[in-house]
Amino acid sequence: MPGRGEAPATGKALEEQVEAVAAGLGLEVARQVRVGRRVWGAERHIDLVLCLRSTGRRLGLECKFQGTPGSAEEKIPATLRDIEAWPIDGLVVVSGEGFSEHMKAYLLSTGKVIYLEDLETWLRLYFGLDLR
Repeated sequence: MPGRGEAPATGKALEEQVEAVAAGLGLEVARQVRVGRRVWGAERHIDLVLCLRSTGRRLGLECKFQGTPGSAEEKIPATLRDIEAWPIDGLVVVSGEGFSEHMKAYLLSTGKVIYLEDLETWLRLYFGLDLR
């Protein structure tokens, strides 16, 4: 399956791997889709929007990479709030060894965060594609 293999080393690499997984499943992928504004006026963008053309079903994905301990994990709660304002369903895809154990537990408890290695199966279920 495309997108598998080496773990991503940057946020951009994570986006590229997620895009490869989605494209490998026959999903259309749009990048950096503008979707309104945040409370303080800044434009809101969705990293990737996936679409199954035959049904029109769409899913927005935000990609967050954390290679070492740092601030990326601190941005995820705000990202989850942003997703609530989207006009489509959304999910955060995370990768990297830098997430703290507490943050990992929180992320999984939200039901809106998934690890890159679980993405293909999740997408198959969401879009009603064959399970292998």
